[in-house]
Amino acid sequence: MQEKTQRVRINRWIRAETVRVIGPDGSQIGVMPLNRALYIAKELELDLVEVAPTTKPPVCRIIDFGKYRYEQQKREKSQKKQQRIQQMKEMTFRPSIGEHDFEVKVKHIREFLEDGHKAKVMVQFRRGEMTHKDRGNQILAKVEKEVEKVGKVVKPCYMLGKNLIMVLAPTEIRKEKNAKTENKEIGG
Repeated sequence: MQEKTQRVRINRWIRAETVRVIGPDGSQIGVMPLNRALYIAKELELDLVEVAPTTKPPVCRIIDFGKYRYEQQKREKSQKKQQRIQQMKEMTFRPSIGEHDFEVKVKHIREFLEDGHKAKVMVQFRRGEMTHKDRGNQILAKVEKEVEKVGKVVKPCYMLGKNLIMVLAPTEIRKEKNAKTENKEIGG
């Protein structure tokens, strides 16, 4: 999948006849013909960069284009770093699950929620187990009670074929892992 990059017009590539010009210090110079704005930029040994092409007249800034591109890439990189990708983790139970197995699976669900992921909890029925749907509801209610401090129900219990499903989401995303990695970098 290819990302669309927005092309920025500079200097002679700007198509407008008149432009609103902002100086290198951020002060507004005013609305003027394109040729005059290009002349001013050339005198200052900088580039005329179109920063808002959709406005009437388009807004252009007199800046060093290389520095502008560098700062823009840096800003995009930091925004990408701050994005949180949330995954859907699944955990499957059976109506006849043992107590220890239940505790281990709930521990994993708790970890998923603490890491900021959603958890899809599923009770899978086979053959004659469909007559004991109430057992599946009890299991999901018990899971909900066990993880209520770190997660909340987003989608309550519903049947889908032979599966009873519930979706949990984290109440808040813990920053502990990030703090640990920062301490390693600082402390060594």
